[in-house]
Amino acid sequence: MAVGAGIIAAMVQDTPASPATADRGTDRPLSRRGLERLDLMLLCAEALDYNGSEAMLWMCRQLGFEGFFPNRVELWKRRCHNPLRRNCRRGTLEPAETDALIRILCQLADRLYPMLRALLSSAEPSEVTAQRWRLFQDRLAELVLERMNPRRSGVQTLIDPEAGAAQRRTLVQGLALGAGTGGFERLRASLLDATA
Repeated sequence: MAVGAGIIAAMVQDTPASPATADRGTDRPLSRRGLERLDLMLLCAEALDYNGSEAMLWMCRQLGFEGFFPNRVELWKRRCHNPLRRNCRRGTLEPAETDALIRILCQLADRLYPMLRALLSSAEPSEVTAQRWRLFQDRLAELVLERMNPRRSGVQTLIDPEAGAAQRRTLVQGLALGAGTGGFERLRASLLDATA
């Protein structure tokens, strides 16, 4: 599997979302668990695309979210509301900010859908699927150890090859849920339902 397959060069904006669309929906903020899952899914997108962090910044500009995330530092600050981060920030994000992050994630999921489908497919030989998961697992573990607090049990479980397999699969399934028509609504609903 070509994990770092130049996604930025292949990106063409299909359905632009105006900044105002990020404000629609309920005013209910995401719980800490919802913020954790959102950040981990963004991390999964980065694990699938070596240019993932640059792709997120590109998406911010394309979707008109520069008011929320004018640069990579502001984007990083919002993502640091994940309690598993090394430098965790207190409080919650405004619903408009989380909606913007979810829309960015959905656009990334659209671009990464062939890889997500390959990971989740049961139609290919098991050894091929296992190899894909190993590549993903190794890259994700590298990013998790770089950015998350290794003393947290949730981090230790996520990077464990066996104990974290179900959680990694759930994150990839969640990312796939955000692809396609209605992806934003599906993904937002699943994150709002995350237990605190």
